[in-house]
Amino acid sequence: MEQRVRIADIAEELGVSTATVSNVIHGKTKKISDETVKRVQELLEERHYIPSMAGILLAQNNSRIIGVVVNDHEKYEGKVLEDGFVSASLNALVFTLERAGYFMMVKVSQDWNEVERFASMWNMDGMVLLGFCESDYEKLRARMHIPFVVYDGYFEENRAICNLTIDNFDGGRQVGEYLWKTGHRQALMIADNEICMDRERMMGFREGFRDGEADFLMVPTSRAGRRQFYKNNMDRIRACTAAFAVSDVYAAEFMHFIQENGISVPGEMSVVGFDDNTLCENCFPRLTTVGQDAEKRADAAVRALRRLWDKSGGAMTEMLPVHMVIRDSARAIKGGEENG
Repeated sequence: MEQRVRIADIAEELGVSTATVSNVIHGKTKKISDETVKRVQELLEERHYIPSMAGILLAQNNSRIIGVVVNDHEKYEGKVLEDGFVSASLNALVFTLERAGYFMMVKVSQDWNEVERFASMWNMDGMVLLGFCESDYEKLRARMHIPFVVYDGYFEENRAICNLTIDNFDGGRQVGEYLWKTGHRQALMIADNEICMDRERMMGFREGFRDGEADFLMVPTSRAGRRQFYKNNMDRIRACTAAFAVSDVYAAEFMHFIQENGISVPGEMSVVGFDDNTLCENCFPRLTTVGQDAEKRADAAVRALRRLWDKSGGAMTEMLPVHMVIRDSARAIKGGEENG
């Protein structure tokens, strides 16, 4: 196998420094004579030198690299990139960034120190942070000199950070109103916390559900823990005719559990999720949910990064709309309006 030519080999053969060869490769030739540039280029071509793309990117003022950091929360149990919301977000971002002329690099971490190291190691032009909630963005902003965009952040508005969120409250309100209009008066709300976006979704649900009774099930973050929790709370579950879970994953999981335990969906219980990822069409019955547009949010992320690079101003908090997607897992009961 032919040995790869190194910069040191080229420099030794020409009697110049490795820095000179490196500068020619990266186009930094202002302080190098035309004759030397020509000699280096000719020998590089003759020796079939293949430059390291990473080295070229790191040496440029603009690397064209956008880092995406996903919070590896314990509830994902080591499978965060398989989550429907996360995978849909990454899929939309990679194609949107590519069209805009950027490379995307992904890191999974819970450690804020790793976020800073990741950015500096690769000379990134910007970052997108996913899945972090009540974290100290202000301190991170002070320690990093590149712009970054946050998905669903919770912090006071900062002119150096763009927060891209969706109307979580209205999404929950739409579900509550839909279930109330279709005759349901006793419903479950399923979440693993009462903060950030989940809190907004449940508050919206309560408003839309009007005078109906909403029983909150705060479930464990582990799959096994949730199954046991549901088993221990079958009386509360059977007392309701509908359930709203703050994510499609929790909705689908709950729907499968109650079906295994003799409760038909939507015959005895309607189930609604949130996000509208590919999981919804693969469930049986297909899952009714709240849809959000991953591509629109990715487009908004690129626009926001450009505003931050140009310091051109504009809204630093952008809220995107959501909409109900009616499928087969929810239906009207006696006295309610038929599904539209």
